[in-house]
Amino acid sequence: MKGLPVLSFLLWVCALYFVGIYLFMSGFLLVRLEVNRTSTCGDVLQPGEDPADFCRVPPRFRRVVLLIIDALKIDFARFDPRNTAPKPYENKLPVLEETVSSRPSHSRLYPFRADPPTTTMQRIKGFTTGSLPTFVDVGNNFASSAILEDNLIHQFGQVGKRVVFMGDDTWESLFPKKFHRSLPFPSFNVKDLHTVDNGILQHLYTTMMGDDWDVLVAHFLGVDHCGHRFGPDHPAMADKLTQMDGVIRSVIDRLQNDTLLVVMGDHGMTDTGDHGGESQKETDASLFLYSPSSLFSGPPAQSEPDVVPQTDLVPTLALLLGVPIPYSSVGQVLLPLFPPHGQIEGAVGGLSQLEALWINAKQVNRFLETYSSMAKDIPPESVSKLKDEFSRLSSEYLTSVREGRSPSPELAASVQTYLTSVRDTCRATWAQFNPLKMAAGLAILAFACLICFVLSELSLMLLREDGPRLKAPLVTPLVGGVCVASFQLLTRGYIEVAWCLVVAAFTSELFFLWKAHRSRVSDTAKNGSKAPKCASWLSPRCLLAPPLLVALLRCASLLSDSYVIAEGRVVTFLVFSLALYIPVHLNWDGLLLPPSHDPLKCAGLLPSSALSPSTVRKESSTLLGCLGLLIGSLYLSLSFHGCREEQGSCQPSPFLSPLSRLQDTQLKNLHYILSVVSLGLWTHLLRCCLRHYGNLNSSGGTVFTARWILPLLSVCLGLHWAVSATPEDSFRNLAKVISLAQLALPRAAFCLLGLGLFLIWLDPLTVFLKTRAGPLARGSSLPPPRYRASTSISPQAELHHLIPQIYQRIRHSLDDGELTRGSEVEGRPAVEAYGLGTVYSAPLLLFCGLLGIGLLLLHPEGMALSFLLLLLEMAALLHIHASSTTLSGLHGTFSGGYNVPWTPVVLWSLATTQFFHATGHLPTFPSIQWGAAFVGFPDGHTGTMLPASLVTLNTFAAHILFAVGCPLLLFWPLVCEVRGSRGERAFGEEGEDAVMEMRLRENPNQFTSALLQLSARYLFIHGAQVFASACAAAILRRHLMVWKVFAPKLMFEASGFLVTSVFLLIGVTLVLRVEIALGHWFKRLIPDASR
Repeated sequence: MKGLPVLSFLLWVCALYFVGIYLFMSGFLLVRLEVNRTSTCGDVLQPGEDPADFCRVPPRFRRVVLLIIDALKIDFARFDPRNTAPKPYENKLPVLEETVSSRPSHSRLYPFRADPPTTTMQRIKGFTTGSLPTFVDVGNNFASSAILEDNLIHQFGQVGKRVVFMGDDTWESLFPKKFHRSLPFPSFNVKDLHTVDNGILQHLYTTMMGDDWDVLVAHFLGVDHCGHRFGPDHPAMADKLTQMDGVIRSVIDRLQNDTLLVVMGDHGMTDTGDHGGESQKETDASLFLYSPSSLFSGPPAQSEPDVVPQTDLVPTLALLLGVPIPYSSVGQVLLPLFPPHGQIEGAVGGLSQLEALWINAKQVNRFLETYSSMAKDIPPESVSKLKDEFSRLSSEYLTSVREGRSPSPELAASVQTYLTSVRDTCRATWAQFNPLKMAAGLAILAFACLICFVLSELSLMLLREDGPRLKAPLVTPLVGGVCVASFQLLTRGYIEVAWCLVVAAFTSELFFLWKAHRSRVSDTAKNGSKAPKCASWLSPRCLLAPPLLVALLRCASLLSDSYVIAEGRVVTFLVFSLALYIPVHLNWDGLLLPPSHDPLKCAGLLPSSALSPSTVRKESSTLLGCLGLLIGSLYLSLSFHGCREEQGSCQPSPFLSPLSRLQDTQLKNLHYILSVVSLGLWTHLLRCCLRHYGNLNSSGGTVFTARWILPLLSVCLGLHWAVSATPEDSFRNLAKVISLAQLALPRAAFCLLGLGLFLIWLDPLTVFLKTRAGPLARGSSLPPPRYRASTSISPQAELHHLIPQIYQRIRHSLDDGELTRGSEVEGRPAVEAYGLGTVYSAPLLLFCGLLGIGLLLLHPEGMALSFLLLLLEMAALLHIHASSTTLSGLHGTFSGGYNVPWTPVVLWSLATTQFFHATGHLPTFPSIQWGAAFVGFPDGHTGTMLPASLVTLNTFAAHILFAVGCPLLLFWPLVCEVRGSRGERAFGEEGEDAVMEMRLRENPNQFTSALLQLSARYLFIHGAQVFASACAAAILRRHLMVWKVFAPKLMFEASGFLVTSVFLLIGVTLVLRVEIALGHWFKRLIPDASR
């Protein structure tokens, strides 16, 4: 078997896809241009007659206390005295409502709206710079880097204000060496509700009473972590909010008259405690403002804003504290905090409303002019319109100032409208695309899909000795890429890697397609007028076959936001429909039922059927039974789906919540029992399958894994679930033991998983030989077989001829033993072999099963039943494919090859997406199950690689299992070949019994070709989905739902393809590893005399 060419082709195709994805993403997900300029107190904003605009009047406040309660959504801050039965998150912050009611001129409570993405790092960036983050910034949430844009922290330090920080250590990475004093605490462990908050409380009040600070920032994390761990509707949330209520009261009591208190949330949270998206529950946080001195001119007026955008806090705090507004801020001042024009005589210091607005408008206009001169992404007509409006407002304002009259109230409203227009324009256009890179990426992806299709249809020709090789398609593009790099270096002085990759990928793709075309033409010429069988693969009849049509229609549907939102249920329907198509198609061709009695066939005038009526009935019953199992699994899997914000009344599955969130003890016990039973069935079914085919008799590493490591891993997982579900306040005497178990059990499971996978890889064979003298050692030899190849045949060819003879010799020994069973001992079989017929599928099946339990460890406990349904669905699909293949041989339609048709491949890929949703995942960022990062690491991580890997494994578990198990589609029809009776013919020659997977070694070229074809077809389906998602994002890049629906879908599809490619290569490599081990095993069985 030619394993290296298969891996080479697959690696090359995957590399082409990766290059296409990288290029498209680099053109589509660009961050906006950052203006690295800084405001100073000496800046003169045009137009104006004052020597300076910033810092020219005494600040209204000398100090500010900024309390950030992470994820303090507005629903947590409101108080309703009529609510007699509040939920755990309701009415727990009465201090806010009490203060606003009793001291209306000193305090206000506003909804505080964040711009998506609603993740902590981006929100800190938003309310310190006043800028709008772009979509791609969400990827930096756990790899925070220093903020380079002008920001409030920098401005405070520039004017000499001492900033003291305590809390979330994200601030340390965003503002390195910017604090007068810093007390950071680790923030990544979402299961830790108290460390950060208690650390702050140890220093907060003593710091406030001291005199070594001007700006005090305290970032509490307990509320956010409680939401992630338990959700908002949990008693732990009530405790956290009550604690924050006490903190706010204590801070208010310690404030001085020259100090402003700002209590705010950086974002909200969903009903499940998550955030990151743009639903109103995620974007609407709370903003509470208070000062012991009069802060507002009176009670709330109708003109006050209903919602305060988060960016508006930046210019407001800057002007209240007498520091310059950060250069890139697009926020507008919160007018109620400034006295009306002409009423500032009694104020200690500060600006009037119109003065603050005017400075704000000039600062925003300066930024707009600078940005539009540096970047061209804002439409010129929009920039021109905004500049004309600002010129008109400037003229009106300056005229009124020169004439000594008060500006009209309409002027203030017009300035506010102008500021809102600038922000809306920036928000609409700050998705800077690079059309050339996007087009290049799409073209490379399209050609990669075409190459996959060519590989799948011409695999046998491409793997021939005289077929097109990869040497030229690899060397030529490498030379082209180096030439482009050299040209760039000579002309520009630097190298842009993206365009080198474009040239290399295009050259490689076109060169290969040209070579493949020439080989196909050469084959046609050699065969004369008879075209090869593959000549019709581009015909409309083949391309529009039902399985390919379903795949193409699904790809086209990715252009619809409604489809993406409802994809989980739609894909379930597609799996059901395509699976139902198989028996319908067989029945249409007359293959589902036994053929009717035909006297011509009995007389020998017509060829008889390949299978007997009893075998046909058995295969049909198996197919229909497995179809019923598949439908049942599909129906039950719908109970595990999550919900998108756009789905309205949808209720997420209760199985998505960890057991620790459930408060009903009886329900918790029921969920735990169901999870443990599902886990036990998973393990039992795997062992039963291996035992049924005789794969648990040898003493190798794979069998050891199945016998011991698999059940031990299941036990560790069950115990881990029990420990994790234990409430913190129970078993206080055993708290240390429970804490140790939470650390040790999952780590022990990880070690067992790694050991099991390593043993399968090291010793994948599950074959056991037994003779009359007892078990044979692995190194011993059998007596010489009756068959001996001619000495003129090479040793490798001799080995291929000997393999079926060895199997037949074992079989004849078994036949002889059955005839004389019960007689003399000498009548027993001379040689017995166990597991030889499933030598390839057994280690692969165990590998998938072991990997599935490891991936289940990273999911909530309730997903155990979903994983069991996944296993049943995989088994049903394999048996449906095997039975349909068997029935297709009824009238001799079986070609003798091992090619896997498109229908099972498309079904397998659709099942991947279906179980992505059935494990509670969605192509949205709030649905990411971040808790997977802390399985086995409850105290958090020091780096980001390990948690990112754990979250990736959790998110794409379905992709991993179906990719690794993809070669089973090739093996399973051969595995199930044994279902025919011993006296009947299977797919071999006349008089030959079913030899199962040993047929593959009889035809190594067809084996290699079929493996490459199956892998290429699977990559084609997933690559086409990535290409369709990229097309949807490119075409609809100005669509209202692009950042909410299409961009996340693209990122999940691209990430899923990367994971699928890697694990498909692992599955194929494992098959090749079995082939190598099997070759060595057979060589040990061949005596020297037979060579």
